[in-house]
Formats: sequence, C-alpha cells, structure tokens
Amino acid sequence: MLAAVAVLELASCEKVSPIGVLVSGTGVEDRVKMSHTYFQAYKGDIWNLDAPDADEYTFLVGADSHMTDDVSRMAEMLQNGLDHDDVLYAHLGDIADTKAEYYINLEKIIDEYKVKYAQKNYIEVNYLDSLKKYDPEEYEETSIDDFVNGDYMYYLDPEEETAYTLDKIQYPFYPVVGNHDITHNGWALWSNIFHSSFYDVYVYVGYSEGDKVFDHFIFLDTASGTLGKEQVNLIEEGLLDDKYAAENDGLRTRNTFVFSHTNIFRPSSLQFASTFAREESFFLLNKFVEWEADIVFCGHVHKWDEQEVGGVNYITLDSMSENNNPEPGDYLLRVHVKRNGDITWERVHMNTRKK
Repeated sequence: MLAAVAVLELASCEKVSPIGVLVSGTGVEDRVKMSHTYFQAYKGDIWNLDAPDADEYTFLVGADSHMTDDVSRMAEMLQNGLDHDDVLYAHLGDIADTKAEYYINLEKIIDEYKVKYAQKNYIEVNYLDSLKKYDPEEYEETSIDDFVNGDYMYYLDPEEETAYTLDKIQYPFYPVVGNHDITHNGWALWSNIFHSSFYDVYVYVGYSEGDKVFDHFIFLDTASGTLGKEQVNLIEEGLLDDKYAAENDGLRTRNTFVFSHTNIFRPSSLQFASTFAREESFFLLNKFVEWEADIVFCGHVHKWDEQEVGGVNYITLDSMSENNNPEPGDYLLRVHVKRNGDITWERVHMNTRKK
C-alpha cells in the first residue's frame, strides 16, 4: 500500500483524503480535522480494549525510534509487549525518519507482529483446510481467488466463539505523531498506516462496587509544537473528557493517561525547552488536572525526565533509536495498573545494539 503512496507522492502535492494520502505540508489544523473525521467514523471499531481478569494489567511505552532500514529496536519493543501480554503498546512519536521506504519497513514489521499477536491470542484456522475436511464438495468448488487478498486464514476468539479475518483483529499499537513524522510530506505516510493523530482509547478493567470501570488513554497531536485552534476547540468542547462522568449510570473512569510527543518540561538546560506557547502550556497543565491525569508521557528531547506538578506525574522518555542510543539501555517503560487502581512503573531494558 505504501509503495503506491511513495510513487504518487512525487506526482502531486494536493491535500486529499481524511487518512492523509497525498497530503503535503499538512499543518496541525488539517491533521486534527482529518483525524477527527476518521475517529468519529471508526472509533466504535478500534478504540476499546479489555484488561485481563488478573491482579494487574500492564502497558508498554516507547519513544522516538526514528526507524530507518534497521527495524531491530521496533521489533524488540513489539516482541517485548507480546511476551509480557501488555494490553497496549504506546509510542510517543518520531516513529520513523521520513522516507517512503522507511515507512514501508515500518508497516511490514507492524504487520508481522500483528500476525504474531493474532496467533498468540486467537485460534488460527485455515478455512480451506476446514472446508476440505467437513465439506469436500464445497471445497472442490472453492478457489483461493474467491478470497480477498488471498486471506483464507481466520482467527477464532475462544471467549466470543467468533472468527475474524486478520484485518479485523485489533492490534493494540497506539502512536502519537511527532515532528519528524510530518516533515517532507510525512503525514501522508504516517496517516496511511495509523490514520488518526488525535484520539482516545478506553480499557475496560472490570466491576467495582457495582460499577463498570474503565481506564482512559488520551493521545494528543503535538507534532508541530502547538495544539492549534482546532484541537483546542475540540478539547474545550469536551471531546476527550471522561465520557462516563456525565452518564453516571453504573459506568465510570478510574485512571487517566495522556500521551504527547512534545515535552511539557525541560529535563535540563542541555535539552530543548517545550515549544508550546505560554498560554498553551497553562491550558494543558490545567486540562491535565481537570482530567485527573495520573501520568502524562512525553518524548521529543531524547532524555529521561520525571516530575510531579499539580498532582500529575510527567515522564519524558529517552529515544529508543539505535542511531541516538547505539548501546543497549533502559529506553522503554512498562506501567503496572493493579486491580485496585494503584499504579507503578518500571524502565525496560532494550538489548539490541546498532548494527
């Protein structure tokens, strides 16, 4: 899919498509409008997850992978999340350096791990083999050409007893967009894979005192170093507010986590300061308190930092890129959320060295 985009990108600079194809020089206003259009159309399909019925669930966070031809660190992050049964994997932007071939590599590695995720969490069924066994006559009349993209593998959810094709499996990789993702027409490449840069996700965690309880994950578009008017307006309208607060009918949100590419605070005088205008910084700080955010995760400056302001924890992650950090190190973060809502976190070591 991206190969076609790469060819078309050279031939046009027009703005088209709510998922960004052929979009050139797209600013935050247009990105948010496109993302909001996509989010409103498809949020019922891919924006809700279930935590396991266990003492805790976990999620994994990485940042600034700046992926090129070497996919090792991205593969390590996805494998780590798969091995530890993390509910979701969040990425804080600058996921790949902006060349079409790098995004083709990115899409391939994500597709590879989506298959691995489906194989681990679902029962893989070869429809043609089943048909041959249980209905030989129908099998003889069936051709591989009858299947879209040759997709005759199905994945059975053992709890729902429902079978899905791979494209219907919800792979829980949720990124924000970064400044490197939008340069050189990069939004067209990024949005062709991930579609929306401004959205939220709810994780159902079970029942408590008779209420159905969720944790809330909010993903902001801060790639341009500003929220922009459209995003501020949508936030002010309550688009990302706790949707269960007003209903109060046995549904409630417990914890809230926010993800941003651009950092809010400066780790030290050696790193870049936040590029948000002062008014936007105050707006965000107040909004995080209003949302009762537990942790705000940031990237961008390639330096670890943690602070607490106004009762909100702010964690800025180092870059997981082999080019920025060629030696193994603690570049990922795993958050543990207990059944009672308590939150702890640990830094996660990455073993891959730059080739």
